[in-house]
Amino acid sequence: VKSTNKNGYIWHTTGSGKTLTSFKASQILIDIPEVHKVVFVVDRRDLDYQTTKEFNSFSEGSVDGTNNTKALVEQFDDDTKLLVTTIQKLNNAIGGERYSSTMQKLKDKRIVFIFDECHRSQFGETHKRITKFFNNHQMFGFTGTPIFAENAVKNQLGKRTTKELFGDCLHKYVITDAIRDENVLRFSIEYVGRYKQKKNTANEIDIDVEGIDVPELMESDERLEKITDYILANHKMKTHNKTFTGMFCVSNVKTLIKYYNLFQKKKDDGEHDLRIATIFSYSANEEDEEADGFTTFDDDMVAITENKKEYRHTREELDTFIEDYNQMFGCNYSSRDNQGFYNYYKDIARRVKNREIDILLVVNMFLTGFDSKPLNTLYVDKNLRHHGLIQAFSRTNRIINKQKSHGNIVAFRNLKSATDEAVALFSNKEAREVIFLKPYENYLDEFNEALEKLLEITPTVDSVNELKDEEDEANFVKAFRELMRVKNILSCFSDFDFDDLKMSEQEFEDFKSKYLDIYEKVKGSVDKEKVSILEDVDFELELLHRDEINVTYILRLLSQLVDIDKTTFARKRKQISDILSGDINLRSKKELIEKFIDETLINLESSDEIGDSFDNFWDEEKIKSFNKLCEEEQLDKEKIQDIIDEKLFSNQITAVEDKVRISLLKKEGILERKITIPRVIEKIERFISTFIDGISTVN
Repeated sequence: VKSTNKNGYIWHTTGSGKTLTSFKASQILIDIPEVHKVVFVVDRRDLDYQTTKEFNSFSEGSVDGTNNTKALVEQFDDDTKLLVTTIQKLNNAIGGERYSSTMQKLKDKRIVFIFDECHRSQFGETHKRITKFFNNHQMFGFTGTPIFAENAVKNQLGKRTTKELFGDCLHKYVITDAIRDENVLRFSIEYVGRYKQKKNTANEIDIDVEGIDVPELMESDERLEKITDYILANHKMKTHNKTFTGMFCVSNVKTLIKYYNLFQKKKDDGEHDLRIATIFSYSANEEDEEADGFTTFDDDMVAITENKKEYRHTREELDTFIEDYNQMFGCNYSSRDNQGFYNYYKDIARRVKNREIDILLVVNMFLTGFDSKPLNTLYVDKNLRHHGLIQAFSRTNRIINKQKSHGNIVAFRNLKSATDEAVALFSNKEAREVIFLKPYENYLDEFNEALEKLLEITPTVDSVNELKDEEDEANFVKAFRELMRVKNILSCFSDFDFDDLKMSEQEFEDFKSKYLDIYEKVKGSVDKEKVSILEDVDFELELLHRDEINVTYILRLLSQLVDIDKTTFARKRKQISDILSGDINLRSKKELIEKFIDETLINLESSDEIGDSFDNFWDEEKIKSFNKLCEEEQLDKEKIQDIIDEKLFSNQITAVEDKVRISLLKKEGILERKITIPRVIEKIERFISTFIDGISTVN
């Protein structure tokens, strides 16, 4: 911009921070004196709720669900140097007579345009209008998936590539770079279901058909129900017991409606408790009307604008689905107008990010530009290819924690060749080993190798107790941690079975319990002045996380112990004890739950009595523990209860040391308080962990 008037584009892979980079570039450019204005252009449908909020905090109303262009035109006319706007509003500003008198004054001004996700927004008439209207423009595009000759789609302007529209590529950061830098995750792809087509010959031959899209087969009720059942059977495994979320992209609106109704029927029949939501355009290709390059993989969307009956039916179905959503979350959204539909879109994006939606059903929407770190699984019943495939797959590979080791792609169509082509196009032909997980068998070998190293340190579970010093314990922790990492990957494969490993599931759980024993010892150390080398070891507790640990889960375990023979009771009690020992959320409750079993549960005659008995027991023990805490440490009960209430309400305690100091009934000197206050804080945290976390929330 300083030295030329050339255009250009920046190829930064999906998930690498394009939007932030492009916006920062826009801010830097406004300091160049020769530049009259910088216009940062987004497609509002590419932005999630948080990004929209951030842009609007920079310039109020710049990104919203309306086509109200008045504010944008006013900014073109005033001293505003950096304009943030949507492609829709920019198109309105230069396309009509209403704003002509104002906009004509800008025709010869030097204006720099920066387009976020330019592979979507710049392949229709809009690009042509901008270049025709502004005589002194300079244009830059940011994209994760450029349009090349191989993936260009012909439209009314012919086949257009990113290079043709923007000129040279100024910088590349492709998906292999991002994976090697650990900025995004790799993918695991599983192909589920095989379809064969018979040749009409005397000896009929079955052949695999790739990219098959025969409606009689692909949209048959039998096939759709089988896929729905597969998802329901495997979703918890794929998402680590709903720790993460999923998205399901399908070929067209008609099929989406069938799938949604199947999920809802099975939910009504008590076959699952997943929270399913959906959003789709109710006019043909609405979300892609200015982005012909993006419709490469979705030419089969229902053409409902040409069929008024179909349009009415689809719109009514969407309203029904939105009403389901409203009932599920206590909302009041509708599709009656653009703003209402946009608000619904934003709310879905927010809830997917917050893990309030388990599976989001889509056709096109949310397959590009949408970033949700907890989303780890994409189910695919759609013929994706080229940039559309990479964009869709990349919804799953945002990094969040150690437990999310990769993105899961579950394809119900044979997309192998399409995947290979897309990888070669957007990285290189040898990139598969970087981008995709290795086969299941490779991870079995890795697990068994890690197991050998573990057994060299601790040949048996009991030998963990005999480790000589902290250095030996640290070596054990690191060895078992590596074992957990591989097991975490293995557990996402549909084929995973502990029988394939050289270690039983019980043995793994026993070692896990010892791993947590060491963690508890470090965490609960009273001698804070002593430096422990274990404090510098990352225990990676995310790999042990078990979701849905709450009253319902615990009571379901306990109900198995009522009215059974002594031998079975002892075996099941041992199983429950192992689960309590091996789960980071339940360990603090183990002693109390076992006390309930031994003192109360053994006297119950029916499992129906467990709920009330457990509640009464838990309340009594909680009161005893609270009183003991306050009496031992001589604390003001009301003030300590206020601290606990604040923690429960906001998940944090502000100025906790001051609040504990005020709660002390016994007067202590500064040196005494330095010991007392941290000890009290630790006891309060232990009380909350034991009696409240995972207990007060029932599904």
